[in-house]
Amino acid sequence: MAQFTDRHGVQHPLPAPEAEAQVRADDRSHVFHSWSAQAMIDPLPVAAGEGSTFWDYAGNAYLDFSSQLVNLNLGHQHPDLVASIQQQAGRLATIQPAVANDVRGELARLISEVAPDGFEKVFFTNGGAEANEYAVRMARQATGRRKVLSMYRSYHGSTSTAISLTGDPRRWANEVSDAGAVRFFGPYLYRSPFHSTTLAEESQRALEHLEQTIVLEGPSTIAAIIIETVVGTNGVLVPPPGYLQGVRELCDRYGIVYIADEVMVGFGRLGEWFGIHAFDAQPDLITFAKGVNSGYVPLGGVVISDAIAAHFDKTAFPGGLTYSGHPLACAAGVATFEVFRRDGILERVRDLGERVVEPTLRAWVDAHPSVGEVRGRGLFWAVELVRDKETREPLVPFNAAGADAAPMGAFAAAAKKGGVWPFTHFNRMHVAPPLVIREDDLVRGLAVLDDALSVADEYTA
Repeated sequence: MAQFTDRHGVQHPLPAPEAEAQVRADDRSHVFHSWSAQAMIDPLPVAAGEGSTFWDYAGNAYLDFSSQLVNLNLGHQHPDLVASIQQQAGRLATIQPAVANDVRGELARLISEVAPDGFEKVFFTNGGAEANEYAVRMARQATGRRKVLSMYRSYHGSTSTAISLTGDPRRWANEVSDAGAVRFFGPYLYRSPFHSTTLAEESQRALEHLEQTIVLEGPSTIAAIIIETVVGTNGVLVPPPGYLQGVRELCDRYGIVYIADEVMVGFGRLGEWFGIHAFDAQPDLITFAKGVNSGYVPLGGVVISDAIAAHFDKTAFPGGLTYSGHPLACAAGVATFEVFRRDGILERVRDLGERVVEPTLRAWVDAHPSVGEVRGRGLFWAVELVRDKETREPLVPFNAAGADAAPMGAFAAAAKKGGVWPFTHFNRMHVAPPLVIREDDLVRGLAVLDDALSVADEYTA
C-alpha cells in the first residue's frame, strides 16, 4: 500500500490505488469544472496533502509550487488550522451574521490591527470575488457615482461586477455584466505600452495615462479605481516606485475611492500582512481572501476605512450574505494569526525570497534562452518565457490554446514529471509555494523547474 510521510516523519497509508478509479469516474460523470471544456480535461485525483506536498493515489508526490490557487499560504493540513476548525465545530458550527460572535469579532479586530491606520471595520464575505463586489458597492454608495476603473492586465473574480472589472480574456465571454467598468493600462516595463525604458519613466507615464483616462471618462462619474497591489495571475507585475502613491494622489484630486485588491498578495505572500505595506500606499478599501485562512473554509472580506465606514453609520448598507463571517472560517483565520506570529512567517518569507528565490531566478535569465525576465517579491515571482530575447516574442501567443499552447504544456509536463506542480499562465511560470515550505524543498523544487526550462529552451530562436 502506498504511503506518505508527514513533516514529523510519520508514515500514513494512502487510499488503495483502486479507489482512484471511482474518484475519476465520479468526477468525470458528475462534476462540472470551472473555466473548462468538460470533455477536454482529465483532472488528477488527489489522495492526500501535507505541508508543501500533495500525493496522488499511486503515491506520486508533488511539491505544490502554486499553493493550489495561490491561497494555501500555510500549506496542506496545518495542524493548528485543522484543530481550530475541529474545536469551533464542537462548540458552535455556524451562526447567522446578524448576531455577535466571538471568533468573528476577534478576527476582525486582528485584521484591523495589521491594516493601515484608520481602518477599524471589516465586512466578511465568502471569497475574493465577493470581496471585490462589495468593495465596489461600498464605493458606489459612498460617492453616488457608477464607473469603476481597472487594469487590462488584472483578475478580480468571476461574479458579475468582478468579471466586468477583470481585464484578462476570461472576461470576454461574460460581457457585459456591469456597464460601469472602464479599463486602463497599468505599468509593465518589460512590455511597456508607453515605450518607457526605465522604471521611473514607466511610473510617470502610466500615471499620466491614468489621469487622461479619468479626465476623458469624467471624474464626476467615477466611483473607484481597483488595483491588484501586485498584479497576480496576469504577470506578477510589481508596481514601480511611486506608482501606487501616484494613484492615491489622483484619487484624492478627483474624489475617487482607491480599492486595493489584496486577495492574492495579502497575508504574507510578499512578506507583509498586506502588500500595500511594501509600497507605502494608502487605499480606502482593502479586499482580501485566500491567505487569511489558507482556504480551509471559504472566507474573504473588505477592510473599510473609517471615512467610508462612517457613511453607513446612519444609512443602511444594501448587502449581506448568509455565511458572512462563518465561525469555522474565522476560527481558522484567528489560528492563522497565531501561526504567523509564533513561527515568524513574514520574516521567513522575506528571507527566502531575497536569499533563495531571487538569486536563483535571476541566474536563469543568463542560463536559459527562453527566460526573458523574472520579477517578484517574497514568495511570489513570475518567469516570463520568450522565443527570442531580442524581440521579446512570447513563448506562446496571448491567450494561447490547443497546439499554440504546446510549449507551455511541455514545460509543465516536465515539471510534474520531476515532482513539482507548477503555476503557468499564458507564457509565464509563476513561483508561489506555501509560505511554510522547507528551505530544502524550495531549493529542490527550483532545481526541478530549472531542468524543466530546458524543454522551453527547445522552442527558442
